[in-house]
Amino acid sequence: MHINTIELPLITKIKHVLWQVKLKSSKKSKRLLDILGSTAGLLLLSPLLVYVALKIKQDSPGAVIFKQDRVGLDGMPFTMYKFRSMVDDAENQRSKLDDNNESENGVIFKMKNDPRITNIGAFIRKTSIDELPQLLNVLRGEMSLVGPRPPLPMEVAQYNRADRQRLGVTPGITCLWQVSGRSEIPFKEQVKLDIKYMESRSLLYDLFLLLKTIPAVLFGHGAH
Repeated sequence: MHINTIELPLITKIKHVLWQVKLKSSKKSKRLLDILGSTAGLLLLSPLLVYVALKIKQDSPGAVIFKQDRVGLDGMPFTMYKFRSMVDDAENQRSKLDDNNESENGVIFKMKNDPRITNIGAFIRKTSIDELPQLLNVLRGEMSLVGPRPPLPMEVAQYNRADRQRLGVTPGITCLWQVSGRSEIPFKEQVKLDIKYMESRSLLYDLFLLLKTIPAVLFGHGAH
């Protein structure tokens, strides 16, 4: 009996150490995938990035890259990059459209026929090309290729304790709910899928979700 009381805490401690080693190794592997993936993506897609930038400039006045404050790992703020898909003063017009929010729960804003979207903007949003500049965020370590989408500060202000769990990992360009319906999935279901990803995440799972992202983008299901 005396031996067991000594062994049990020791076994628990060993398991904890092994789990920490496994977790650290997993984080290093994920970061390596992010660096290699974002670097390769920026190099291979550079002709497309230049072409889209020129089309945005021709389509409407304003900056090519849209910068927006987002909330990252553990609630840390960072600047997220996107190709501009809306008119230049879209943020100022947002308050006038709040009554047209089609998203359930009201935490996030979604509107299928948003009048602020430009001609080229509709196409790059449908194909998720507008998200490609976030490869820079991934390279900088602010985002990952796979992870919960980074929320706006105003959205986080409305989070309850359960919602805040999704801030426990580095946000990503694609995630489980984006390959499962994208904008058509209500916010609360998005949170559940994000938590499901966090509980199951691994390098192989990230690769699986990256592969599933390809048809989701090509067919544009649930995107607006």
